[in-house]
Amino acid sequence: MKYPLVMKKIAVVLCGSGYRDGSEIRESVAVLWALSQFPVSVQCFAPDGDQVDVVNCMTGQAVTGERRNMLIESSRIARGDVLPLKQLVTDASHYAGIVLPGGYGAAKNLCSFAFQGAQGEVRPDLKAILIDFHKAGKPIGAICIAPAILALAFKCHPLELTLGEQGDASVEIEKLGHEHFVCKADECHYDARNKIASTPAYMCEGAPLFQIFEGIRKVVERVVQ
Repeated sequence: MKYPLVMKKIAVVLCGSGYRDGSEIRESVAVLWALSQFPVSVQCFAPDGDQVDVVNCMTGQAVTGERRNMLIESSRIARGDVLPLKQLVTDASHYAGIVLPGGYGAAKNLCSFAFQGAQGEVRPDLKAILIDFHKAGKPIGAICIAPAILALAFKCHPLELTLGEQGDASVEIEKLGHEHFVCKADECHYDARNKIASTPAYMCEGAPLFQIFEGIRKVVERVVQ
């Protein structure tokens, strides 16, 4: 008797819809596009709570008095198929890998790196998930500024990460004892010891979209394989 092939399940963590206050839409779509090329099952997750702020992506100015829920906003990217992040806390054992797209919102909603740099903290639920995946030897992919989340989650465990060029952000993660690698948008750095793949994406200002997609494809390939 032939049994059906059990597909690997990959989790993707979002935090809104928009590069200034949530998940970067193009990076998130690139992650889902890349994952669609492999025989895996994908589930998006997002915190069920308000974004830190709401920003007008045309002007860059915060919108006073407006609130947006990260789970609801993430459903725009996930076409409605998104679950509360707290569910991944209990279901982590069912997933073979996890990918975190970037966007400035990832540095504000999923951690406080945007405001505190090396002194920041990661959301407790996401930190617990990342630690569980790492302990189980499951791969983690991080895009754009998202490697900073890993840097904060593993303050006492040196990682190899990339945020693109050397700059203020890379200095902050190096303060935590991590090693930063300079990469171009279409490149991926893989920390084999920790099974962490990262790519700079829009941390490389002016990079064309095809290069950003290529770097993300390489990260996803590492996570899946």
